[in-house]
Amino acid sequence: MDRRSFVKAAGVAGIAGLAGCTGGPSEGSEETTTEHSGDEGTTTEQTTEESGPAAHVGMVYALGGLGDKSFNDAAKRGIEQAKSDLGIAYNEAQPSAAEEFPQFQRRFAQSGSPDYDLVSCIGFAQKSALSETAPNFPDQNFMIVDDEVDEPNVASYLFREEQGSFQVGYMAGLLTTQEFSAGAGETTTGEKRVGFVGGVDAPLIHKFQAGYEAGVKHADEEITVVTAYAGSFSDSAKGKEIATSMYDKGADIVYHAAGGTGLGVFQAAKEQGKFAIGVDSDQSKTESNYADVILASMVKRVETAVFTSVENVVNGEFNGGSATTLGLEEDGIAAVFGAELGSEIPKDVKNSLAQSRKSIIAGDIEVPSTLE
Repeated sequence: MDRRSFVKAAGVAGIAGLAGCTGGPSEGSEETTTEHSGDEGTTTEQTTEESGPAAHVGMVYALGGLGDKSFNDAAKRGIEQAKSDLGIAYNEAQPSAAEEFPQFQRRFAQSGSPDYDLVSCIGFAQKSALSETAPNFPDQNFMIVDDEVDEPNVASYLFREEQGSFQVGYMAGLLTTQEFSAGAGETTTGEKRVGFVGGVDAPLIHKFQAGYEAGVKHADEEITVVTAYAGSFSDSAKGKEIATSMYDKGADIVYHAAGGTGLGVFQAAKEQGKFAIGVDSDQSKTESNYADVILASMVKRVETAVFTSVENVVNGEFNGGSATTLGLEEDGIAAVFGAELGSEIPKDVKNSLAQSRKSIIAGDIEVPSTLE
């Protein structure tokens, strides 16, 4: 009996050794949800009992945790889709500090009840920990989003964030050069200035900035792009402070790649009567209170990476040792117009974006992925 057959035959069992907690569904129940909180982050058990799950998956989220209405929540949608469509069971861990990444990775890998078929590591910040964890558990399947770990038991998923960022940058550049008003925002007559707010100053976030700046300059070389980093993915107050300063200095539109910090960007946009651009998820929907200032979002389909990795395991096709990169062509990323303001964006701007998308896919426009 192979490992996966044993997991299916064993059915649903409680979690042992994960953050020092045990538990499972009671007899005859269909589902149980148990949250465990402590100094080492939070774990949440979600299991389904019928004939037994198709696989057990452990989710280790990025810093900032669930509820960011952006990156982590997109990963959550992916595992929920896998639960619904594939019949898997999963457990979640929400580390509160980077030092906890290896602890949760090891605990999932060491667990024998259940025996996890896959441990999903969400976010580039987990690379260092996973690079040490994976070789110590050669029989455990891992996946990582947003970076690459060169180990035979790790499937890596990367995105061409610079391509989608180019698209929203191009849109911002086209709009800041004209008089435009919609919802609760408007551009400033005579100003050609936009902004970018990053979370942590890291190479991955530089891809967002590089693509955005290239898109803005593609519209007009004379547009000023102001940039700043908050140093956190969960500091909305800092995000608001930075964006407010940008708007005060004449920026019409601010794009953020800052997770939960981006909420502050939306707050500032609404207070200043300007515009913002969301990231990872369609934030005009996830942050609907600010839909009247969110022009668009650079959607990064993290849920696709999570679901695909689980599906591969369920089908016996785990692609360890390889890296999958998703861009515009693969529909892994996209510039999605805001639910409330999308219809107000001029047709010529939309047409220009559609053409630039084709040109990027065809290779006629080369989008930089580094600030250099």
